[in-house]
Amino acid sequence: MSDIPTGVLFGILIGLIILSACFSGSETGMMALNRYRLRHLARSGHRGARMASSLLKKPDRLIGIILLGNNFVNIIASALATVIALRLGGEGAIAIATGILTLVVLIFAEVTPKTVAALYPERVAFPASFVLSVLLRIFYPLVWIVNGIANNLLRLLGVPIGRGTNEHLSQEELRTVVNEAGAMIPRRHQRMLLNILDLEKATVEDIMVPRNEIVGIDLEDDWETILEELKTSQYTRLPVYRGSIDDVQGVLHLRKVLSDALNGSFTRDDLLQRMREPYFIPEGTQLHTQLLNFQRNRRRNGLVVDEYGEILGLATLEDILEEIVGEFTTDPSANIKDVHRQKDGSYLAEGSASVRELNRLLDWDLPTNGPKTLNGVILEHLEYIPEPGTSLLVNGYPVTIVQTKDNRVKMAQIQPHRPRRARTKH
Repeated sequence: MSDIPTGVLFGILIGLIILSACFSGSETGMMALNRYRLRHLARSGHRGARMASSLLKKPDRLIGIILLGNNFVNIIASALATVIALRLGGEGAIAIATGILTLVVLIFAEVTPKTVAALYPERVAFPASFVLSVLLRIFYPLVWIVNGIANNLLRLLGVPIGRGTNEHLSQEELRTVVNEAGAMIPRRHQRMLLNILDLEKATVEDIMVPRNEIVGIDLEDDWETILEELKTSQYTRLPVYRGSIDDVQGVLHLRKVLSDALNGSFTRDDLLQRMREPYFIPEGTQLHTQLLNFQRNRRRNGLVVDEYGEILGLATLEDILEEIVGEFTTDPSANIKDVHRQKDGSYLAEGSASVRELNRLLDWDLPTNGPKTLNGVILEHLEYIPEPGTSLLVNGYPVTIVQTKDNRVKMAQIQPHRPRRARTKH
C-alpha cells in the first residue's frame, strides 16, 4: 500500500464510504417496505418486489449479508484513513483522522442514506435486492456460519428462533389501515368497510322489527280483509299466523301470488299451499353470522326467537345490508319513521325507536349495551313508568317524556346537543 499514491487512497476511501452508504440504505429500505404492498407487487410480476420478498423470507440471512458487507467496508475505510493520516501528519494525525472519519461515516454513510431509504423504501430496496441476492449467493457459507453462531447464542439466552413475526392484521389494526387510507379509498367505501367490521359487534336484536310491529296475515281474519292486505302491503314477504304471531304458520311471498289476488282467482287454500315454512333465528346471533346463514339457507328474513321459543321480532337481509351500505336517503330523520325533527333542533322520537339506529343515523351516543329501544333505555334509567313532562339525562342527552301509553313511553323529546352542565329532575 506504500506504493499507492495518496490521491488514489483518498479515491478508494470515498468509494468505500459510498459502499457503506449503500449497505446502510439497503438495510433500512428493505425493513421499511410495506409488506402488503410488497406482496401485491410481487404477485403482479414486479421483479424487484419478487426479489425483495424472497430475501425478506429469511431476514436473518438478509441482515447477515448486509452487516458483513457494511462492517467489512467500514473496517477497510478505517485502515485507509489511518494510512493517509500517517502519510500526511504522522502518528499525531491518527486521532484527528479517526474523528473526521467517524463524522463523515455518521453523516454520509448512516444518517443520510437511511433517512432517504426510510422515505422512499421501494426506490432503494428494489434495486438493492438484486445486488444483495448475488452477494448472498457468493458469501453464503460465511453468512451461514455467522448466523449459526448468532442463533445459538440467542437460544442460550432463551430467545425463540424460527417463529417469525405475525404479519396478520388484527381487526383494530385493519380498522386503522382503512381510516388512514385517505384518498386511496373513497370515504363512503371506508365507512362500508368499517361497517362490515362492526357486524361482529351487533346481533339480530339490534336490527330486528319488534314483535308488536310485525306486519303479517292473520288466517282468522275474513278473506276480504286478507285480500286487501295482500293488495296494499308495502312488504314482499309476510309472515302468516293464526290469531297471534306466536302461532306462525309460514311466510308468503307476495310477488308469487299478487297477480292471482288482483284478478280474484286466489283462494284461502292457495294461500296455505304457496306459503313457505317459517325460518327462525336464535337471539344473540351476530349479524355477520346471520348474513352467512341467510345466504346458506336462501332466505331473506327470519323470526327471532328466545331460548323458550317465544318470538321476539323479525330480522331481514335488507336490514343487515343497510348496516353495511347505510340508508338510501340523505335526510337522517327520514330514515327512521319514529323520529321527527323539530324547528328548535330537537327530535320527537317514538319510544319504539331503535337506539342503535338513532346513534348510527343521527350520530348520537345513546347507550347500546342494554335495552334496544328508547323506551327501554328510559325505563331502565328511571326504574319506574314516568309521567308526561318528566325530564332526565341519558348519556348527557336531555330527554323529556311527552306521552306515555300502556305502561310504556310512547313519545319523548330529545335534545341532540349535550350541555356542559345539566341537571336531572324527575
